[in-house]
Order: sequence, then structure tokens, then C-alpha cells
Amino acid sequence: MPNSLTLIVFGATGDLYQNKLSLALFNLFSLGFLPPKFKIIGFTRRPLTDLEFQNFTRDAIMGHLHNVSASQGKNLDDFLKHLKYIQGNLEVLEDFKELNRKLATADEQQGICTNKLFYLAVPPSLYEVIFKNISRAGLTIPCAPGVKEKKTAWTRVLVEKPFGKDILEAKRLDRMLGELFDEIQIFRIDHYLAKKTLQDIISFRFPDGMFESLWNGKNIETIRIVFHEENTVFNRGNFYDGIGALRDVGQNHMLQMLALIAMENPIKISKEKIHNARSAVLQKISLLTKGVNTKIVRGQYKGYLEEKNVEINSKTETFFRLSLSVDNKRWRGVRFELEAGKALDKSEVLIEVYFRKTNARLTFFVSSDKRVLYDAYEKVFYDCILGDQTIFVSTKEIMSEWALVTNIIKKWQKVPLVIYPKGTPGADI
Repeated sequence: MPNSLTLIVFGATGDLYQNKLSLALFNLFSLGFLPPKFKIIGFTRRPLTDLEFQNFTRDAIMGHLHNVSASQGKNLDDFLKHLKYIQGNLEVLEDFKELNRKLATADEQQGICTNKLFYLAVPPSLYEVIFKNISRAGLTIPCAPGVKEKKTAWTRVLVEKPFGKDILEAKRLDRMLGELFDEIQIFRIDHYLAKKTLQDIISFRFPDGMFESLWNGKNIETIRIVFHEENTVFNRGNFYDGIGALRDVGQNHMLQMLALIAMENPIKISKEKIHNARSAVLQKISLLTKGVNTKIVRGQYKGYLEEKNVEINSKTETFFRLSLSVDNKRWRGVRFELEAGKALDKSEVLIEVYFRKTNARLTFFVSSDKRVLYDAYEKVFYDCILGDQTIFVSTKEIMSEWALVTNIIKKWQKVPLVIYPKGTPGADI
């Protein structure tokens, strides 16, 4: 664990910070998993004082806590003392230069070069301008001249999904990111890879090889990956509209789950081996359009067009079902069915494995682990601070995902939208 950390959250008054990041950071603090010298800086255009940002964060965290004990209350007070706020427009270079000056001044006053972590908790449409402003403002340089630990200090960037809107944009953003940071500094988030159940799949499959003789097309007929949500888009219309379910959860979470369940034994559990094993699967996936149960379904829940910031004639899907194949020896003849949607009858994320002949079914409940050592976002932060990229996504994986999704989008343009009532079971669409 490094001795220092300055975490800058771009978009620190948005939904992601309120609903996920603030609580994850507080829990890490309570568990003693943040560096001794740490500071969290919120950066958005809203005019707030440090105290107002601290109270904003307190309210966000308290909204998730129940029956707060005296010790928890004190922990929260102590945590909030580490929070600062800097007003800035994400599209204005001078505001990034001012951020750089303030970070440098803080390092000079402490006499130490702190590690810097930039978190982009913003819509993908803002990635490009933020990357450019980080570079032009000199923020990729970890510390001010003349302070201690200059040689060992690091800067890293955490980027939320989806990375781009299609393969061309993903390539452009990745190329730009690669010009600003080395690959070891870039942490592309797919927080579902941090879910304990998905981590356990590796332990389940590979240590003694008991299941490996069964884990193939001779014994398995179908693998079904489900991502159902009761929630509507709420106030995320400006992000979700034009993105849709396939890009929002299919291109990243679901394809990563598929890669994890289908990958070959990486032999050695290391970042490079696991990334390469997942990537090898992603490069072999193709859309199934012929055969039984391979029909593509695109749906939109009734009332979506009335959501805030949604185009009145939007054709954006809030539900999809499609079938894929993995074109290698192990998985020949196996159908991988992906089904995801919003405003359904219940929320569940799971992987179902259907075996041939025996009619046996094996189910991994991905969203069932409510509270273990780490929440998914806690592990995202913790591993990034340690510099462990195993649960993060490589460039090769992202490009393979986008190549597939871009092809699917081209092929399904003529598939009509099915309008379904809120609360409909996914199987009925």
C-alpha cells in the first residue's frame, strides 16, 4: 500500500459518485484500506465550498447506511475531513491548469510528492476533452519540482464504461489515452469483473481441473447470461439515449462474463495471462443468426419516450436478446444467449449453464453477494491503488468487444422494436 494518494473525481456531484463511489471510499477508509496520507478532491462546475462538498458526500453515504453506530458516525466525520472541492468546468483548459497549480502547491506545502489518481465519473462524451485537458495542463506529471519521492510517485487514470460508442471512437479514445499515459497507468473499469462471484469462477474452474473435462461443447448445450433490472433509466436519459442496453451492459459486463466463463486455463493467475485468456475468447465470438432460438429481439419499455432527456422518436433499445457462438474447439456447437433489459419484473444478474442429456443446470448468481470484504467499487479502487490491473480490461479486449458489437448493431438495424409494459418478465418479451 502506498503512503500517499490524491484522488481527483471528475464529475463528483453526479449519480455515480452519490450512489457508488462515496460509499465505496468510506468503506475502504473504515477498513483501513486507504493510504495514511490521502485526499479526495471533487471537481465539477457546481459552486461549492469544501464544507458543502463534505455535507453533500455525508448525505450520499448516509442514504445507504442504516442504524449508524457511534463508531461509524465518528469514522464518517474523520473520513469527511479528507475531502476538498475545486470548482471547474470539465471543458475549460484554464480550470485544469488551476487544478494543477493547486495540486503542486499542496505537494510543496507537504514536502512530498503524492500519488495522483484521476477518476472519470462522467459520460463518455466528455472523455476526449478531459483527456486533452489533463495533458495540456501538465497533470500527467506526478508532482511539483523539488519535492520528495518524485521518482516513485505515480499518476493513474480510472475510466468508466462504456469506452466509446463504436469501434472507431473507441480506437480514437484509446489512441489518445495511450499518448498521455503508459498502459500500466490506465485502468479501464468493468466493475462486474470485481464481483466476488465472477472472481470465484476462476477458483471454481481451474485449481484441480475437476470440471474442465465437462466444460465443453460435448457436455454443455447452452450458456445463458442474464442482466435484468427493475429500474428504468430515471434521470440518465441524456447518457442512455443513443447508447442503449447493448452498449450499456452488453459490450462490457456481459461479454466479459462470457469471456470469463469460456476462457482457457491461464495456467498462471497473473494480469497478463488472464487478459490474454479473456481476449482469446472475445476474438472468437460471432453472432448466431441461424438455427433454433437464435432470433434477435430488441425491445423498449412503454414510457421510455417520456423519460427526461430522451428523444421523442428514439429507437434506442432498453432490452435485447441475442445468441452468440465461440468459434473454437472447446465451444463448438454451444449457444451463448445474452439477455438484458430495464424496467423488468425483477433485478438479477446470473450465468446459467445447461448441460446436454442430463438436463442439469448450473447457476452463478453474480449479483447475489451483498456484502463481503469488498463491494465491487471498493475492489476497483483498492486494486488500482495497489497497481493490480487483473480485474481491469485491456485494449485488446475492448477492441474485440467493439468489433463484435459494431457488427451486431449493423445487422440488427432492421429488427423492429418490441414495446413492452414495465414489469414484464424478460422471458415474455
